Amino acid sequence: MRIDFDSDRAMMATPRAPRPWLQLLSALLRLSGEKGELLRHAERPWSSATFCGTRHTVLLSFSGTDAIDAGEAFIEAVPEHEFTISRQIVADATVVSVVHDGPPEARMTVEVELLLVENPEG
Repeated sequence: MRIDFDSDRAMMATPRAPRPWLQLLSALLRLSGEKGELLRHAERPWSSATFCGTRHTVLLSFSGTDAIDAGEAFIEAVPEHEFTISRQIVADATVVSVVHDGPPEARMTVEVELLLVENPEG
């Protein structure tokens, strides 16, 4: 097998929009007030009779009183937030679980699930 390094370099030099998952994670971290720490992200394909896309599960941690306050605001905001992701529509955003841990430091973990549907016009 022959690899054409020149075409690989050209592809790497061509500007393109960041991957949808990267845009999604960036938006979620901004929505967390930069107080959330990403613990886990999983992506799997999704499709229906008329649409296709991806389902994302994200686990964030909020440590300390200030971060937990930001996490509570995050929980309220996620379901109605208008995400801006290139060529994608966030069709559903749901808080799946919230777990509070106690001493020695207050900590909250939040799991969210989001459905991204391809939007070729966006």
